[in-house]
This record gives sequence, C-alpha cells and structure tokens, in this order.
Amino acid sequence: MTITLNAVEETLFIPLWCRAQVSMKYPSLLHDPKAVDLVEAIDYDFSVIDKRLSPEFRLTSVARARQCDHAIQVYIADHPRASVINLGAGLDTTFYRVDNGTIQWYDLDLPNVIAVRKQLIPETNRTHFIAKSLLDMSWCDDLVDIDNGVFAVASGVLGYLDEAQVKIFFSALADRLPGAEMVFSAYSQQEVSLINKSLQRLGMIRAAMKWALEDANDLTRWDNRITIIDQFSFFRDIPIPHDPVWGKETIRRIHAIDKQKLMSIVHVSV
Repeated sequence: MTITLNAVEETLFIPLWCRAQVSMKYPSLLHDPKAVDLVEAIDYDFSVIDKRLSPEFRLTSVARARQCDHAIQVYIADHPRASVINLGAGLDTTFYRVDNGTIQWYDLDLPNVIAVRKQLIPETNRTHFIAKSLLDMSWCDDLVDIDNGVFAVASGVLGYLDEAQVKIFFSALADRLPGAEMVFSAYSQQEVSLINKSLQRLGMIRAAMKWALEDANDLTRWDNRITIIDQFSFFRDIPIPHDPVWGKETIRRIHAIDKQKLMSIVHVSV
C-alpha cells in the first residue's frame, strides 16, 4: 500500500519503524509484531530512516512506547472498562500490546491519517477511530462511555504544537473530561533542537517540534485543575540490552537522558 501524507503526518513512519526494528532484534525491550506486519504492508522507503536514524533515537522511541504501555496497564488494572484515547495515533499499535479484553479504545488523528489507518488496521467493536484534530475538543462527544474511567495518551504529538495551543488543550481537557488521567512525552529545549536536527536529516524539514517542557510543575501554573502524578525519564526501570553496534556515545547519551530528564514521561490528572 502506497501512502501519501504531509510533512508532519509523515513523521508517523519513524516510531513505527523503530518499534518494528526493535521488536525483531530486541523483543525483550518491546514485542510488537503488529508493527512488523505494518512495515511489511506499506510501500514506503524506510531505508532513509534506517540509514539516517541513530541507535539512540530508535531506543528512545521504543522506551517512550514501553513507558506509555506501562502507565496504561496500571490504569486499566484499576479501571478495566475504561475508555482510552490515543491522541495523534498515527500508525500506533499500543492497543494490541495492552488490551485487557474489556477497554474501549479510541485512535484520534487528522482525517488523512485516519483514512490510512482504516485501510491498514480496521476498527473492531472495541477500537474506534476519530478523524479530528486533538484541538477540536468535539472529539470528547465521540466517546461512547466515560463512566468507567478515561485515560489519554499522547506519546509524541504535543511537541508539534506551540505552547499557547498546549495550554488551551489542557484547560479544555479539564473542562470536558474532569477526572481524566493522561500520559505524554515531554522534551527539554535542548532535546527539541536535537530532534529537529534528526528530522532534517530525514528530509522532514517542515516537521519541526515546537513545544519544550523542562518541569511538569509548570503545567499547574497554567490551570490549577492540573495535578502532576509523576514525571520521569524515558529509561526509568528499563534494562537496555547490550549491543556493541550502539557505541559508547549512544550509551553516554542514554545515561544523560536518564539522569537529566532531557526526555521525560509526564503523568497528570485534570
């Protein structure tokens, strides 16, 4: 299947490729056979990503996925019939890694992306697609049942918004879904610059990240309804398999990310 997307939308291929590659080489770190199947089904030149994406980038992408998986699993252990909303879903396959058999799952993304998902990953009686921007809060009206808990995950999408948009989003989330919990990835300003350089190397010049967050407590100054549950490094409690191909610099960077929280997972409630 050939896919045509705009610059920002095209970035969905990066985490998909990372998950597929790591799943094949290091399944103890992340086992995602659905991602492998999707890569094989898509007519896209993944060789550019393979050649230009550093081992560090691949590992951080997969560590982020694993941390989000764990946060969802902890929540649905207490709320087994919760509604889980995957914001900026792209070709994400989290549902197939965390499904407990009773949750309702919603993949939200722009219409072009959802059209692609429909062809590759059809909806089921518990997986639903919402073809809207996450800033169009009418997506809340598409949730069938919110009485059994609501959990949102935004593994990468918020970084592509500017700070004003992120502020509006969180206040709107508190308005529409009070009591909901959410996990998302956050990056320091230094990391945003490095990620943008990586995107440029991949030819995705117009897909620049904008929003940086050093300290999650800043969110509480935006809206006092936001409560910080946790903020932690991508690599917290994740044993990284040793592979000499990574080199000393990659290991050094992973330790720096872990120690300085240059890339972090933030867990909030509203």
